[in-house]
Amino acid sequence: MIKIHSESLTDYADIFEVNRLAFGRENEAILVEDIRRLPNFNSALSLVAIASDRLVGHILFSEIAIAAPLGDVTALALAPLAVLPEFQNKGIGSQLVREGLQQCQSLGYKIVVVLGHPNFYTRFGFAPAINKGLRSPFPVPDEAFMVLELVPEALTGISGMVKYSSPFDCV
Repeated sequence: MIKIHSESLTDYADIFEVNRLAFGRENEAILVEDIRRLPNFNSALSLVAIASDRLVGHILFSEIAIAAPLGDVTALALAPLAVLPEFQNKGIGSQLVREGLQQCQSLGYKIVVVLGHPNFYTRFGFAPAINKGLRSPFPVPDEAFMVLELVPEALTGISGMVKYSSPFDCV
């Protein structure tokens, strides 16, 4: 059985290790640490998956902005999502996404963007962001840059470039 809860200080080292092992490098683990240093970091948006008292997965949502013609609109970035290699393909990542999106919605957020595998994220309602008038600041395929409206019609009248926080510059 998997338990999901918001991160605590005692989880930091395990979160680093989960991200390092899941991605085979430290970039994403360092990204998490750098996002934690931002003034708008919310630990309620950093969730961990626990199996048999072991931290086996992690998901992070952080505030970003959409540079819309009438001014910036707050949104969230889903990044990174990591599960220990030996626990992958067991539904843990999906559980983290579902519970994470519920948490985002309960905190009043309306829009989430993700850069990831379309076959995975479309299961949760994500769709190409370009179809909603959003552009990625990174050179990525349109189908990999996706958005989800947590509140129906949240993007009505909103279009523009997504602006990630500075820690994403180094990934």
